[in-house]
Amino acid sequence: MNDSRRSRAIGMLILATPCWALSFPVMKALALEQQKLLPDASSWFFTALGVMIRFGLAGLLMLPLLFRAGGKFSAREVEQGIILALFGGGGILFQMDGLAYTAASTSAFLTQGYTVFIPIWVVLTTRRWPKLKIVLSVLLVLVGVAVLADLKPHALKLGRGELETVIASLFFTAQILTLEHPRYSANRPVQFSVVMFLAMALFSAPLLWATAPNAAACLHAYASPAACGFMASLIIVCTLAGYLIMNRWQRQVSATEAGLIYCIEPVCASVLALFLPAWFSIWANINYPNEQLTSRLLIGGALVTAANLLLQSRWLEPRPVQA
Repeated sequence: MNDSRRSRAIGMLILATPCWALSFPVMKALALEQQKLLPDASSWFFTALGVMIRFGLAGLLMLPLLFRAGGKFSAREVEQGIILALFGGGGILFQMDGLAYTAASTSAFLTQGYTVFIPIWVVLTTRRWPKLKIVLSVLLVLVGVAVLADLKPHALKLGRGELETVIASLFFTAQILTLEHPRYSANRPVQFSVVMFLAMALFSAPLLWATAPNAAACLHAYASPAACGFMASLIIVCTLAGYLIMNRWQRQVSATEAGLIYCIEPVCASVLALFLPAWFSIWANINYPNEQLTSRLLIGGALVTAANLLLQSRWLEPRPVQA
């Protein structure tokens, strides 16, 4: 692959991170709005319903693109889509349940564990040590995310919440590696993305059935313009834009590089949380205060940014041999 194509792929993956980052304040605002509409419903009900609507509608909205491309799937495109749905959906469920049993800062740090798991997998499968540049980038990202999450090492323990979050990170690791797998190199992003979205919606159905107070609650959870608006932004920006960029461009870089790039997401989420909550509060009449700009955000963000600049630079690259 030529350098220009790789650089473009890196730029596109960086563009995907604010799309996903937007989901954090939007989902928080949506949860607050739905608690007003259905105060007695469980968080698992809102989660399952949200996953079904978000990914189900995203898959349906992609059908015109699918029909334009011929409307056919290969067996491997279906296979990849289902595997991505299993890993992505499993990661989301373990992450969300783990949040109920550990601090958000600890969850934010442990979720980025794929920056370590992916290089370890590469070492085990290729029997080659990663480049020094990759090692330094991983260390910068880990320190940066720890600072960003305000992680307190003395408070870190391996309880239920922490264990579930590590499991979630392993699922996300498998999702990233599945996108890179040579078996699926000929797959078309639109085809396997449609399968992925619809499968994630389908997989959430049993949890929705088990937690829904009644059938009418599914409609009442989105009985306000604010709730519908929040879900629309999740579908269009966070799902269609973010995941399609990932599914289209990640194959142009290594899984290790992709994992490091995706760590820009918590930085973007922290920046968006400085002003979006107040806007959402005015629109939806909820109490969702802005976060404050702190040295933690500046230092942590700078370290993650430095790691990605190092990743894209030619520093520590072997020099071409002169003929």
